[in-house]
Amino acid sequence: MERGVSFFGWKAVKDGSKSLSENQEPEAGRVYTMFHGTHLTNAKTIIDKGFKPSKDGMLGPGVYVSRNIDKAKCYPPNTDKKDKVVFKLRVRVGKVKKIDCDNHPLQKSWHLNGYDCAWVPPNSNISSIKSGREEDCVWDPKRISVVDVACCVDDAERRELRRMIRKKTKTEGCDLCKLDACDGHDVQPCWECQEDICPFQGEHVCKGRRFRERDTM
Repeated sequence: MERGVSFFGWKAVKDGSKSLSENQEPEAGRVYTMFHGTHLTNAKTIIDKGFKPSKDGMLGPGVYVSRNIDKAKCYPPNTDKKDKVVFKLRVRVGKVKKIDCDNHPLQKSWHLNGYDCAWVPPNSNISSIKSGREEDCVWDPKRISVVDVACCVDDAERRELRRMIRKKTKTEGCDLCKLDACDGHDVQPCWECQEDICPFQGEHVCKGRRFRERDTM
């Protein structure tokens, strides 16, 4: 005789990107709006293929971003503003490590110690940051989604980049919950059956548990 398997499920609430001033420490696991400045010649590749992490930097390898748009506008350095683009991003920060002084023991090894993002608060004691503006370094570029063009002098280029972003967003929706990929959800394997689960799914019925209960009847 077959017995029904109870599913307790969950209720997921989507709260979008949280607003956070640059002097507030980012909360682990949250999604924040940030900015990244790059050369106009790199913009279309970033939209199409994602960010390529820097091999090194003040915080080691990773993608450098900031919640301060004025910080992003300074990059790349020594470049005319007509050749620059500033992207508006949605960033899933994961586990965050604060780096607030020169020669911090985890300044370049934070990822090896289990962190997904390093955060330098504004007006920190790091001597190389002359502007005093906050800065973040994200290890995994998959945690970053381009959602808009914040700054671009060339109107035609800005329109084209935004068209590409809209197209990319529509084609990269989550197969599990059907929401846009930039919505900040994090697909993980089920602890029991290892099937992929999105926290914004309506439900997940664990196949491993179902088969095991059936075999014991």
